[in-house]
Amino acid sequence: MDLNQIDKIELEYLKFEDYLEIKGVMVSAYSSMPDSYWKEDQIKNLLEKFPEGQVVIKVNGNIAGTALSIIVNYNQFDDNHTYRDITADYTFNSHDYNGDTLYGIDVFIKPEFRGLRLGRRLYDYRKELCENLNLRGIAFGGRIPNYHKFSDEITPKEYLEKVKLKEIHDPVLNFQISNDFHPTRILKGYLEGDEDSGEYAVLLEWDNIYYEKPTEKATTQKKVVRLGLIQWQMRPYKDINSLLQQAEYFIDAVSGYRSDFAVFPEFFNAPLMAKYNDLSGARAIRELAKYTEEIIEKFSNFSISYNINIIAGSMPEVKDGELLNVGYLCKRDGTVERFEKIHINPDEKKVWGMQGGKGLKTFDTDCGKIGVLICNDVEFPELSRLLAEEEMEILFVPFLTDTQNGYSRVRHCAQARAIENECYVAITGSVGNLPNVHNMDIQFAQSMVFTPCDFAFPTSGVKAEATPNTEMILIADVDLDLLRELHQHGNVRNLKDRRTDIYHLEKI
Repeated sequence: MDLNQIDKIELEYLKFEDYLEIKGVMVSAYSSMPDSYWKEDQIKNLLEKFPEGQVVIKVNGNIAGTALSIIVNYNQFDDNHTYRDITADYTFNSHDYNGDTLYGIDVFIKPEFRGLRLGRRLYDYRKELCENLNLRGIAFGGRIPNYHKFSDEITPKEYLEKVKLKEIHDPVLNFQISNDFHPTRILKGYLEGDEDSGEYAVLLEWDNIYYEKPTEKATTQKKVVRLGLIQWQMRPYKDINSLLQQAEYFIDAVSGYRSDFAVFPEFFNAPLMAKYNDLSGARAIRELAKYTEEIIEKFSNFSISYNINIIAGSMPEVKDGELLNVGYLCKRDGTVERFEKIHINPDEKKVWGMQGGKGLKTFDTDCGKIGVLICNDVEFPELSRLLAEEEMEILFVPFLTDTQNGYSRVRHCAQARAIENECYVAITGSVGNLPNVHNMDIQFAQSMVFTPCDFAFPTSGVKAEATPNTEMILIADVDLDLLRELHQHGNVRNLKDRRTDIYHLEKI
């Protein structure tokens, strides 16, 4: 049919009075399989059990195609199930509205309407239905109608591989794969009488990335997460209480905007070193480390009272005689976790005698899995890739840079991490000058939130950015569902398409 002959295309629920028309469509669609059409009582049974699973697509008021489906408990069926098994001997008594998988019973298009991509519309409806019903995915046995041409030469498995490599054209299988269904196994003796396929079928599956496993526990897992980045002004404080008062002001402010995270920069507590300016840098930083425990205890209290997760930048900490650069995640449920800077920059080592840490892991939060890398750790792509392999969704980077070129290293590497790991990356630093603290004279920062670069995200890959070198807060929302969709259906899939057959990365 020519496109210029089409006045209207409609997707509608199948009605029982449509039976005679869909019978005619099915007979013409399966001309190589005589008498392969559904009987009246079978269609009536399907409509009674699961009406929203049965749809037709009409062109100019005439039925051009149909899609039939049921819901099953997938684990109840053997991996080598047949069409008769899945339909309970064609009675559809296998349908269970409380099941976990939408199983495709049939899709057929009238020959004269093929080439209009009407089948894609039917499959798109199934995907939306699957998501709306919170089912874990779609499955069905796909015919391989061209296999009979090669059955004397190759096995069904070899046939499948050649179709995937485009060496053999199979109209049904090619269509399914192009619609994001992945073949999982060969089913033998699947559909009785399907001589073209040798009664073989390919089990095809589509995963619902939005599926949420039912739980009896109350959950507050969020899909849209609000980030509150604190671009901290370095200024003198007379004591620790003054610093904590300023920190609480910012926590209160971002909490007032219902942020899920408050993020502080690296060494935000450095102004307290002014008291020890008469000491060497190495001794002064160790005196500063004595405040860390008190600050974290107070931040943990803030996280509970303001109902916000706090990433407490980083602070010096002496552990087993070693000076480390350590940060803390203070969750709003009262738990506290720590992270260490892995790669110490030359000044930290030369002036303070600081050592690199060893711990690297993701953290489970009520806003998904997050990772934290301190400052120039983000310049080492291996670290964020290891976190991405643990399904990190948001990477936080507290940093401290004195010059614009130092900041540019952090900024551009952080954006690269967002693209290559298909995650959000939030960076925040300190601004201004800090007199009377050796090695901390000047700061430059522009806090930002980066995204992957694909259609669902800003074309620049920048979700939000602060004013450079100005004390302020930056609030930004990030949608985690967009990441899940990107992982499966992105224009470019940097995580999924890695060649792990020729290289891999692992922790020691």
